[in-house]
Amino acid sequence: MSRQVFLYDPPDRFVAGTVGLPGRRTFFLQASSKGRVTSVALEKTQVAALAERIDELLDEVVRRTGGNSPVPAVAPMDVTDTAPLDAPVEEEFRVGTMALAWDGEEQRMIVEAQALVELDADSVDDLAEAEERLLQDEENGPPMLRVRLSGAQARAFAKRALDVVHAGRPPCPLCSLPLDPEGHVCPRQNGYRRGA
Repeated sequence: MSRQVFLYDPPDRFVAGTVGLPGRRTFFLQASSKGRVTSVALEKTQVAALAERIDELLDEVVRRTGGNSPVPAVAPMDVTDTAPLDAPVEEEFRVGTMALAWDGEEQRMIVEAQALVELDADSVDDLAEAEERLLQDEENGPPMLRVRLSGAQARAFAKRALDVVHAGRPPCPLCSLPLDPEGHVCPRQNGYRRGA
């Protein structure tokens, strides 16, 4: 079966968002264009890492071009997107690996999110070699979301993604674990409950 690639070049909208209450949220990347919507699920830490890496890569583009690229230093207000995810949110796949690249010729950020693949460790002698083969198999690999963004769209995505990540439960000031409304067992307090 050939690989399913959800391509948005460019998307009308590309955002990170959540479904559910803090502490039980499911994180999604969602791309849409001309009535077509693709939603992929991922972990909170993956959203944070993606947003931070996008900002770092854009900063590097600005630095290397001496400020002569169409990449804004901060997310422009005119492309800010605070709307909720498009409903219904139907998960195409759960993200396993992600990749970023900058296309200097077209001045575009390329974001790829590839489906999580379970490898049977018993049938594989070298797990690292098997993972590498999977990543290089363009024709028969796992499903993938590929999005091409302008510098402004990428900055706006990164800002919103970090806002979504930080909108969850506040961290405990002692141990940095998330506080539940009912409190939590704090390791730094030798297991005593701390309130929110």
